[in-house]
Amino acid sequence: MNYRVPFAILLTAGALTGCSLMGGSADKKLDYRSFEPKTGNNLEVPPDLTAPQIQNKYAIPSTGPATASAQAQAQTGQPAVATSGGVLAPVQDAHIERAGSQRWLVVDNRSPAELWPVLKAFWQDSGFVIKTEEPDLGILETDWAENRAKLPNDMLRKLLETTGLGGIYSTAERDKFRIRLEKGQNGTEVYFTHRGMAEVYVDEKKDETRWQPRPADPELEAEFLSRFMVRLGLTEEKAKAQAKAAAAPAATAPVAARARLTDGALEVSDNFDRAWRRVGLALDRVGLVVTDRDRSAGTYYVKPAENEATETGKKPGGFWSGLAFWRSDKNEAGVPKGQDLRVQVKETAPGTSRVVLTDAQGRPLQDGFGRTALSRLQTELQ
Repeated sequence: MNYRVPFAILLTAGALTGCSLMGGSADKKLDYRSFEPKTGNNLEVPPDLTAPQIQNKYAIPSTGPATASAQAQAQTGQPAVATSGGVLAPVQDAHIERAGSQRWLVVDNRSPAELWPVLKAFWQDSGFVIKTEEPDLGILETDWAENRAKLPNDMLRKLLETTGLGGIYSTAERDKFRIRLEKGQNGTEVYFTHRGMAEVYVDEKKDETRWQPRPADPELEAEFLSRFMVRLGLTEEKAKAQAKAAAAPAATAPVAARARLTDGALEVSDNFDRAWRRVGLALDRVGLVVTDRDRSAGTYYVKPAENEATETGKKPGGFWSGLAFWRSDKNEAGVPKGQDLRVQVKETAPGTSRVVLTDAQGRPLQDGFGRTALSRLQTELQ
């Protein structure tokens, strides 16, 4: 891992600190800090990042015959259930469920509206800046943050932090999370999806770096789910026990049989409820942004994530270009900008569901884009 500190600042820090370098707290497993964007920063914004949509309401829709956004409109004017300041009566029943590498939290007897302010406060207190929040859809997204617990707790770091210059000593990794709340049968389902990136050298001279995606970290997702359980009022022992139980290998179908491509669709070895949850998590990971959903119809409304690097005059191909599978320099098999898509989930037999990607008119997408998108979803659903 690379650590960079300007030499001139080191000299200044050394002159100011003298011998006051001893002491300091022990290393933490997680110690995140977000950074405000700066003009000219070469850190490209991820394609699925949208402008903050902060609304002074917490009405989260229940599932039913209408889309989530339509239900939210019908609920406008109803008082919020949750208290201000992220305070909630202690939760007694919550557990982590797992399918493959995917995990999510089920909070019994609590509505999304009750959990929303607590969830927001939790991520802010964890060191993240909230970049996007859409209470009507139950979607929240953090800005990029650095886990400073990965920095060595050495003399250099202590020197810089003593003089208030600790921020210039940084790792070559950044993390962000996309969080989704969805009303379940007896409570609320909570999904945390991790996205990561790493700064790498682009040539042997090591005079230029570029941010590139790194794999999602399911264990980091599980750690934050466990911490959120504690925030809700469960004891650390119970939260750890839940996380440990979810981490234990489950008796499932062979990997090759869990998700397979057939006849222009994806067949998943799950019933509808489980397939619906897993597909929602997978969409977050492959860069298809959920704009609305209708669980009763088994439909996710999605759109390809935009690459904002083009808006700053940068040539696409840097960070997230590997995930932007719908793009091509030759515009082959691409999707028109702004086109709305549908992801249909339908149980076709007990324990088996079919996933189809269609256009806005319901026509299956079986071209290069459709095949690649389903292939990416298959990888996430294994």
